[in-house]
Amino acid sequence: MGHRDLGGLTVSRMGLGCMGMSEFYGTTDETEAEATIHRALELGIDFLDTADMYGPFTNERLVGRAISGRRDEVTLATKFGNQRREDGSWVGVNGRPEYVRQACDASLERLGVDHIDLYYQHRVDPEVPIEETVGAMSELVEVGKVRHLGLSEAAPETIRRADAVHSISALQTEYSLFTRDVEDEILPTCRELGIGFVAYSPLGRGFLTGQYRSVEDLPEDDTRAERFPRFQGENFQKNLHLADRVREIAAEKDVTPGQLALAWLLHQGDDVVPIPGTKRRKYLEENAGAADIELSESDLARIDEAAPRGAAAGDRYADMGSVNR
Repeated sequence: MGHRDLGGLTVSRMGLGCMGMSEFYGTTDETEAEATIHRALELGIDFLDTADMYGPFTNERLVGRAISGRRDEVTLATKFGNQRREDGSWVGVNGRPEYVRQACDASLERLGVDHIDLYYQHRVDPEVPIEETVGAMSELVEVGKVRHLGLSEAAPETIRRADAVHSISALQTEYSLFTRDVEDEILPTCRELGIGFVAYSPLGRGFLTGQYRSVEDLPEDDTRAERFPRFQGENFQKNLHLADRVREIAAEKDVTPGQLALAWLLHQGDDVVPIPGTKRRKYLEENAGAADIELSESDLARIDEAAPRGAAAGDRYADMGSVNR
């Protein structure tokens, strides 16, 4: 698998997004989910990504159980800021310093660890200056509860202000053949400041795998069609054509569409680390195979032509107000 550097933090070239093991993408199976995490470690994928809001709270507990006794094999990332209640209801975005400290202590307890390798602010709180939030996060580093700091879905100016308070190791933002707007300003800003880039939803929330031909193909209890405009109405059909163009190139190279999409991301720079999410060993193993795929300049040019910037139909979220701020 090999490793990459995220602003001073060494992680596997590809990580594992654990969110879907607990919520949002259909039914869950914690036994298979834990087995998937164990298989990831066997394959050299040591960068695990979770958040307190996933479940809510249950995903951190699941990850904690899976890595029990194997803490030194794992680079552990979690997030705070999207505040939810135990019943799953939404409170809002919270970046207040006192909440930062409370959230970290709660995550450490659920995970069963004494430190977090990479601690992200999940979303930027517009009511709290980023300097105050990152200042509180830096205190966690000083006392040894956190090793590195990260942001998620932050705008370029916010990234600069945050990094001026304490070095930011990684920015996590959506990036895939469906979502390339980060290439305009956000990714260049990260590179200027020496901040690594963690790409979430690198498979377009599953669209780029080619397995969904209609919304009816989504698993039972899956919320993608409700939450994401790209899975709705005419947008779905337009995006299906885009995914089909990617699938044609993948077939010529004798790889799966998902593997091609991940290989493309891995070729976007040594500072880019995709974290495809899955809850099954079968798909984990398929995703891991992308690390062995070599793409030539002509391959990359063809992929760029098939999936240019702005080609996907529909916004990433129904409400884009909470991202890139």
